[in-house]
Amino acid sequence: MVFAVAMTFIDQTIVAIAIPHIQRELSLPGTGSQWVINGYLLSLSALFAFGGRLGDVFGRRRMVVLGVIGFAVASGLCGLTPKGSIAETWMIVFRVLQGAAAALMFPASVAIVVASYPRRERGRAMAIFFGISGGLTAIGPIAGGFLTQWTWRAIFWINIPVAIIALVLIWLSRPDDERRPAKIDYRGTVLISGAMGLIVLGLQQSTTWGWGSVATWASIIVGVGLGVAFLAWERRTPEPLLRLAIFADRGFAVDTAALALMSIVFVPFFFFASLYAQIALGESSSNAGEYLLYWFIGFVVAAQIGGRMLDRGGVRKPLVLGAALAAVGFYLLAGQLLHLSLGDQTLNIIFAGVGLGMMLGPASTDAVNRAPSGTYSEVTGITQTARNFGASLGLAILGSILIRRTDHTVTPVLTRAGVPPRVAHSVASALGSGAPTSGSSFHAPHQLVHQVQLAFAHSTQTVFYVMASVFVATFVVVLRGVPRAQPEREVVEEPVPAPATNASD
Repeated sequence: MVFAVAMTFIDQTIVAIAIPHIQRELSLPGTGSQWVINGYLLSLSALFAFGGRLGDVFGRRRMVVLGVIGFAVASGLCGLTPKGSIAETWMIVFRVLQGAAAALMFPASVAIVVASYPRRERGRAMAIFFGISGGLTAIGPIAGGFLTQWTWRAIFWINIPVAIIALVLIWLSRPDDERRPAKIDYRGTVLISGAMGLIVLGLQQSTTWGWGSVATWASIIVGVGLGVAFLAWERRTPEPLLRLAIFADRGFAVDTAALALMSIVFVPFFFFASLYAQIALGESSSNAGEYLLYWFIGFVVAAQIGGRMLDRGGVRKPLVLGAALAAVGFYLLAGQLLHLSLGDQTLNIIFAGVGLGMMLGPASTDAVNRAPSGTYSEVTGITQTARNFGASLGLAILGSILIRRTDHTVTPVLTRAGVPPRVAHSVASALGSGAPTSGSSFHAPHQLVHQVQLAFAHSTQTVFYVMASVFVATFVVVLRGVPRAQPEREVVEEPVPAPATNASD
């Protein structure tokens, strides 16, 4: 399961590193490069609940295998994207299919791991699960930097050998594949997918369409309307996609809210940190991976600490402490962005990773612990839907902020240097949306390059301060919302499932 899920984690970081190269070679517009990342996140979040439900109904092992194969095929086709007018559509379509395949495998993978351990050991087990997955994710920035020096297409092809390893290990371990036949809520799937898609579309395209555009507001309003319709439908259908009654459990509701809030920062951080390293610091793509690697050092270590804290005393302490550390870490990191020095920022990069690493595993595990054993995949689908939708919203909103701030900070620098206003605005927009420009490739006098880098650092600083604010809000939510004492039913042991036998296979 670690290798299966690692593909989805690796893909999030490795693509962020390669975006400038992809955009340059395929001539993608700024919004197109963001949709290469957001299309994946959006389909992942929109179909997570559906994938979780399928895992419970048709068998978790089967969904993992189908997801791994689908993810590998879509990855290979992303790597084969042709140049020309079809490039943008091709890439985004297969990135969306990648996300759909991940939505099949992830809930079932987590459910298999959770069901394999008694309740008192799940925190440690999930800490190892997320810790190793996070460690493998750290391969993304490093491998992405070196692979893109050969060809950016290799960043997608690297998923194929990982998928083969995952399939071999699944065949050897033969995890649980019990099926619980039930009706599938296709109407609910369509409603929630449409709601998420339209809301994120409106936010994402606001920088292009403008906030005064009818299209922007129509997209958001119709999306919200579909979301309301989805909730109304789920409350009255006998076999809902999401069993909303579980939100009556205060602990589950807070766990889900915390996952959604922290994800506004989690995945978007990879994208914005990569841009900052390559544009403001003038690093190559391979050296930009080092910036993210430091963050993962803190994340992986803290994931183990958070898991043990969960097993010993419940979820409250790792969530409250993690949110506080993340808020402080991102605040301190934002304050040092203007130094334009990776060495000066290293400790704070690690510090920011510590807070989030301490929270992710405990929040995910505690939420699943509150579900009946037969609905682990479904409940994982609920929590991961919230998490990935939060990531999609974060990328859309923070991306819009970065583009606007970069236009405000970079354009005046260029116009003062004699660059025509229209060209200056175009360059600023390109930088804010991820265009390939760095200190080594930006052909201008050294002093002007430095001024542009500093201006972009100011823009990124605003984004990172917003990230710190998100964790302040997360801290308030978990401090006030997480129950101080665990309900008695949550500490009742469940037997460990017996190893699969040939009779059941």
